[in-house]
Amino acid sequence: MNTETQPIHIIGGGLAGSEAAWQAARMGARVILHEMRPERGTDAHQGDGLAELVCSNSFRSDDAEFNAVGLLHQEMRAMGSLIMAMADLNRVPAGGALAVDREAFSAAVQKAIDEEPLITLDRHEVTGPIPDSWDSVIIATGPLTSQSLATTIAELTGRDSLAFFDAIAPIVHKDSIDFSKAWYQSRYDKASLGVPGGGDGKDYINCPLDKEQYDTFIQALIDGDKTEFKEWEGTPYFEGCLPIEVMAERGPMTLAYGPMKPVGLTNPRNPTVKAYGIVQLRQDNKLATLYNMVGFQTKLTYGEQKRIFKTIPGLENAEFARLGGLHRNTFLNSPTLLDETLRLKTHPRIRFAGQITGCEGYVESASVGLIAGRFAAAEKTHASLPPPPDTTALGALLHHITGGADAETFQPMNVNFGLFPPLAESEGLNEKGRRLKGKDRKQVLSDRARRDLSVWLGTTGN
Repeated sequence: MNTETQPIHIIGGGLAGSEAAWQAARMGARVILHEMRPERGTDAHQGDGLAELVCSNSFRSDDAEFNAVGLLHQEMRAMGSLIMAMADLNRVPAGGALAVDREAFSAAVQKAIDEEPLITLDRHEVTGPIPDSWDSVIIATGPLTSQSLATTIAELTGRDSLAFFDAIAPIVHKDSIDFSKAWYQSRYDKASLGVPGGGDGKDYINCPLDKEQYDTFIQALIDGDKTEFKEWEGTPYFEGCLPIEVMAERGPMTLAYGPMKPVGLTNPRNPTVKAYGIVQLRQDNKLATLYNMVGFQTKLTYGEQKRIFKTIPGLENAEFARLGGLHRNTFLNSPTLLDETLRLKTHPRIRFAGQITGCEGYVESASVGLIAGRFAAAEKTHASLPPPPDTTALGALLHHITGGADAETFQPMNVNFGLFPPLAESEGLNEKGRRLKGKDRKQVLSDRARRDLSVWLGTTGN
């Protein structure tokens, strides 16, 4: 049998799976993209569109100079990312961040996949075992892997998948917000200061709390009734997506130094009085009719969410387009199980991509899908495709997942400059011979990443 004529089977139509399918097809490989929705839904998805965003609508910072995720955006654009192209086409104001109209974004990805002749979309659940006739497989089922497929994965890996809680933030109808108390402003007035990507000053809505209101709110979060899932008890939370009430339990000032920090914001109605805490809401759709509560992922019951969140000044009459929720997230011990091209060491015809590999975040998930799709397509054509340099954002993340992390303590990870190799001594010193720090160091790391990515793309024919 001529294996080169067989398609690459990609399981999961989320960000990683859609990106992997697109990249493989762009390299000339035939792809069958398997997505179980709507045949089988999940606890978190609302519809059946590809690349549905189930948590925030933000791809986080778009700053490619001083922020690792912004640098990853830039690298993905340079590699022809479908996810980034559709995000750019469907972006909504969010200050220096890249946020999207989630429904329009999903529809755009769906349309691109539907119109790509080398991709066939199969709307049926793959439960396992993986057919022997599938010689090239990418499992990109993300944090919401079905139990039947999770069982198959456990059998393939010989290990149990890990799980942690992942919570969803509420979305509020803008016209139900009281603007006699709330106001528009981006933190540090980036728009009025002319900061690139700073938006128009109306990207965020701010609701201030004084000390008494803040203290009462914190206690209400702690005392409020929570949704409990007995089967998930004892599993760890991911630090980057903690439920708001879990943060409150860590200490009364945790939120004031976290998502409710009041710094960089000034109430125009009372500019001399500093708020004790501020709840920010970020635009969630292009029409600016919906705003999500930034950092307010929660496992409070629906009734408690309405009661407690309506005590926030400006949200007393809030109408919620969606309340917060909770879902399970599974991931592999990838440093032990996967090789440098994301293949399962014990079953090299099978690759993994996206959040199931232990990366965290929309952009990171899509980027791992991007490189997995390229690896699989190169393998089909017997082309040489070495991993991207670990001095790049994508290379650093890939290296961390496939061996750079400690397997004993492996947890989901966002891309960050801490994953990048140290600068060479000649690069890491300023004109006075002192070690670069802060933004100066980040700038040099970003410049090095762009340079090395350019060379890698050139040598790989991309």
